[in-house]
Amino acid sequence: MKSLYRRYRPRTLNEVVGQEQVTLTLQKSLEQGKINHAYLFVGPRGCGKTSVARILAHQINDFDYELEDDYVDIIEIDGASNRGIDNIRDLREKVMIAPTAGKYKVYIIDEVHMLTKEAFNALLKTLEEPPEHAVFIMATTDAYKVPVTITSRSQVYTFKLANLETIFDFLSTIARKEKIAIDDDALTIIAKRSGGSFRDALSLLDQLSTLSEKHITKEMVIAAMGLPQDEKITELLLAYLDKDISQITGNLKSLLSSGVKAETLTEELIMTIVADPKSELMPLLAKLPEVKAPFAEARLLVALLPQNSAKITQPPKQPVFQQPISKQAVSEQIVTVPATENSFVWSDFLEKVKESSGVVYLQLTKTKYEFLHGVLHIYPLKKITKNILSKDNNRRILQQAIDGVEIIIHEIDETPTDSKKDETLSRISDIMGGEVQNDGGGSPF
Repeated sequence: MKSLYRRYRPRTLNEVVGQEQVTLTLQKSLEQGKINHAYLFVGPRGCGKTSVARILAHQINDFDYELEDDYVDIIEIDGASNRGIDNIRDLREKVMIAPTAGKYKVYIIDEVHMLTKEAFNALLKTLEEPPEHAVFIMATTDAYKVPVTITSRSQVYTFKLANLETIFDFLSTIARKEKIAIDDDALTIIAKRSGGSFRDALSLLDQLSTLSEKHITKEMVIAAMGLPQDEKITELLLAYLDKDISQITGNLKSLLSSGVKAETLTEELIMTIVADPKSELMPLLAKLPEVKAPFAEARLLVALLPQNSAKITQPPKQPVFQQPISKQAVSEQIVTVPATENSFVWSDFLEKVKESSGVVYLQLTKTKYEFLHGVLHIYPLKKITKNILSKDNNRRILQQAIDGVEIIIHEIDETPTDSKKDETLSRISDIMGGEVQNDGGGSPF
């Protein structure tokens, strides 16, 4: 049996749902007999670009459209797999051959942004002087990657993701036709999780239709999709607003241990905030998109914790600008000074070194550096810098400039990040009261 998505794929422009800004214009052009030689369909995945391209290819040739159709005058090309100049040269040769059954030979190029620069240049030559019988329908999710020389020679149509109400009505209609008994609350969840994509919405409904032979409830959908209950999301956001660290960690631990993935929980939090925006939740909305693997659970915990908590205040990082160091050299250097050790000033250190040796001073401008826990870490960017700074007499110059402080000159392949534990884990360890192991993405609990 065909999937719901294939069974309910539109076959005419009138059957396309949610893209009226595109279909009405195309329909009018067809009625007036105005066929362009190049169309560019732009929009996110799953919004109907390829479906409309196939419909248009059939309608301009007055072909009946069924999914199994295989007309020799309609050629589909995957831009990701046929992206080279040889593929487009082959196309240019074949496009000159007149159509067999229809008035037009139509080329549908999906993911056209994947073509190489050379392939685009070859395609451009065809678009500049196309044969009368040739029509190109190109589709892309990344319009900015398509050269303006191609865009300017095409009619551009922008597709958009459907809103929640449109997706819900569409799913309700399909559920009735398929005799799928499902609660409206359950359909609403599917509509939300589809992200505005009809294809994803139908795939989810198809998958969940096997849950029960009698009736599909909201609770069944939540359990099957591994989603958190709405009230749990609300409790977590209230704990965030109250800056209650204990409640935040407790709720988060409970949700994660119940099988809800950190990424799924993050999506639910974002959708909940966007649905009812509050100014006090905007800082959280800014941080949640950063929650991703590895350490998705750890990143989510840090995002939820109040930022004015002393335990999670990050050490200040600031670039040091000191003449006569070049701007380029300064932009490559960093200094990390914990609040308890902010008496160290890199520019003062440089001046003291310069008084003793201009050579050593110059080499220090070719390093990165940190001052952590009473130790000055120096990270040479070149081997020669490492060798010069490591000489006994030069080390003495460095030591005299910051007497009583240990200096470590690292290997050139080391970076400041390598010298200390992962910041996220360190902060979580402080909060949770124990050591958190960096295991490649495990739970902080």
